[in-house]
Amino acid sequence: MLDRVFLPPPSTPGRGVFCNRTLNLRSVRAIGYDMDYTLVDYRVEAFERMVHAQAVARLASEGWPVTGLAFDPAMVTRGLVIDTELGNLVKANRFGFVKRAMHGTRMLDYAEQREAYAASLVDLSDPRWVFLNTLFSLSEGCLYAQAVDLLDGGALPRPFEYASLYRHVRARVDAQHLEGHLKAEIAAAPDRYVVPDPEAALTLLDQRAAGKKLLLITNSEWAFTTRMMAHAYDRFLPGNQTWRGLFDLVIVSARKPAFFTDRAPFFEVATEDGLLRPLAGPLEPGGAYLGGCAAQVERDLGISGDEILYVGDHMFGDVHVSKRALSWRTALVLRELEAEVAALEAFQATERALVAKMRLKEALEAELSRARLALLRRKEGHGPAPERPVPDLEREVTALRERLVALDLELAPLAKAATELTNLRWGLLTRAGNDKSHLTRQIERYADIYTSRVSNLLHATPFAYFRAPRGSLPHDPSLPGGTPLDQSAGG
Repeated sequence: MLDRVFLPPPSTPGRGVFCNRTLNLRSVRAIGYDMDYTLVDYRVEAFERMVHAQAVARLASEGWPVTGLAFDPAMVTRGLVIDTELGNLVKANRFGFVKRAMHGTRMLDYAEQREAYAASLVDLSDPRWVFLNTLFSLSEGCLYAQAVDLLDGGALPRPFEYASLYRHVRARVDAQHLEGHLKAEIAAAPDRYVVPDPEAALTLLDQRAAGKKLLLITNSEWAFTTRMMAHAYDRFLPGNQTWRGLFDLVIVSARKPAFFTDRAPFFEVATEDGLLRPLAGPLEPGGAYLGGCAAQVERDLGISGDEILYVGDHMFGDVHVSKRALSWRTALVLRELEAEVAALEAFQATERALVAKMRLKEALEAELSRARLALLRRKEGHGPAPERPVPDLEREVTALRERLVALDLELAPLAKAATELTNLRWGLLTRAGNDKSHLTRQIERYADIYTSRVSNLLHATPFAYFRAPRGSLPHDPSLPGGTPLDQSAGG
C-alpha cells in the first residue's frame, strides 16, 4: 500500500507545523517519539467513554449512586484546570485569570465567577490546581464534575471535601490504566479504537533515510506497545518490514517524566514475549529496552541537547520536562488543532464583521470620552473648554451613548459566536476570551513546534527549516488593512 503514496497530498491549514522557536531539522540527529496519541492515534470519544464507564463501574461497586452517568465529550476539553478547593473546572488565560468556570456540571454566571476568582490566579505550582493537559484527562474531568454534583446533592456514601473527592475519582480513573483492563480491551479490538494513518509510516521512513536516529520512548508496557505499533504501522510498510525496523531504540515502561530527570537502570527486552534481563553494556542499535533514563540514551548514542527532537502529546510529561531538564527540542501533538483551524477558517467572514464593528465601537467610545470631558470642563470652568453650550454637549453625549447601545446589540451575537467555536461551553482550545489560553502559554514556553499529527512532518520533509514568526507587541504598527506585523512573517 505504501507505494501508492508517492507524493504527499496538499496539506490543509490545520495540518501545518507551527513554530514557536526556530528549528532546523537538518541539525537534528535523533527524533524521539511517544506512542499513545502520538505515533498511535486513538478515537478519543470511544477511548475516553470506555475509561469513564470502567471507572463508574468501580465507583458503583463502592456503593456510589452512579447509575446513568455517561461520558459527555463536550463537557471537558484539554487545557482546563480543576480547582480542587472549590470543586470547579476553569479555563484561564495566559496570566492565570479565570475566564470561564463550571461548578459540577453547571457553568457559573459572571457574578458567581467573579465572586469565586476575583482574588485568585491559577498557579500550576499550587497543588490546588490540576491541569488537564492530555486527551487522557477528559474522562477524569468529566467524572469529577459529575461527582461534584453528587457530593453537593448529599448522595455520596461518605463525606468528602472537593479535594479528597478529586483524589478518590482520580485514583479510580488511574486504576483503569494501571491494572491493564483498559489496554487489554483496546489490544483485543484495535480497529475500534485506533485511527489509521498511512502517512505516518512514510514519515518515519523518510526520516530514517535522511539519517535521523529514531527512538520510541513510551510509558506503555512491551506487550501493548508491540500490539499497537504492529497494528498501526506494519500494513503500511514495504515488503516484509515491520515497525521494529523503523527505530534505532525502543524503550517501553519509560516512567516519563522521571525518565528525563532520574538515573534508573535499563533492562533489555530479550525475547518477543517480553522476557527481561539486566543491561550490562551500552544500548545497542535496534534494541528494545525497559525503563532506563534519558541520560544514558544521550551517552550511548553520542547525541545530546538540541540535537534531539522529542515528539509527544503530553504537555508536561513529554514536552515540558524534556525541554527543561535536557534542553531537547520539542514538538507537541495537539490533535484538536485541525478542528480548531477549520473553525477559524469558516468564521473568517464573521470575524471580519466583528473586527469592523469593534473598531467602530472604539472610535465611538473615544468620541464619547472627549464629549464627556468637554462637558465636564464646560460645567466646572477649568482648562480649555469648548464654546458650545452645555445642552448641546449633553445632547451629543446622549446620542453617542445611544449609538453605542445599538452597536452593542449588533456585537453581542457575533462575540458570543466567537467564544463558542468548537465547544459551546469552553470555546477554542487556544483562546480564553480575546487572550491566549493557559494551555497556549504552556505551548509557547515549552514546545518548539506543534502540530495535529506526526504525519504532518511528511509534508514538511526531514530537511525543513521552521522559522518562528516575528513576535508582536501591543504598540507594533499594522500593515495596510489592519494586519499585525507578526502575521506577515513566515513560520
